[in-house]
Amino acid sequence: MSIDQETVKRIAFLSRLSVDEDKIEATQDEFNKIMSWIENLNEIDTDHVEPLISVNDIQIKLRKDNVTDGNYREKILQNAPAAEYDYFAVPKVME
Repeated sequence: MSIDQETVKRIAFLSRLSVDEDKIEATQDEFNKIMSWIENLNEIDTDHVEPLISVNDIQIKLRKDNVTDGNYREKILQNAPAAEYDYFAVPKVME
């Protein structure tokens, strides 16, 4: 498959790319190289290759979700400049 200059302009327009007129030919060459590479990939026989779920073949070890620290509401609120109803009170920023 060969990409012409009109196709380059259309791809640039659709992808919101700004390609200068003097660089359209170079962009066309790059697109044609990419298409050639894709055609090479299509020639590879992948019939007997299993699809990968992940490139890593390890299982993530899960841990129990235990609370190790907490219930310091009063101590934390002592650091607040203002507190109301057991929450930090902040000045109103929107009208």
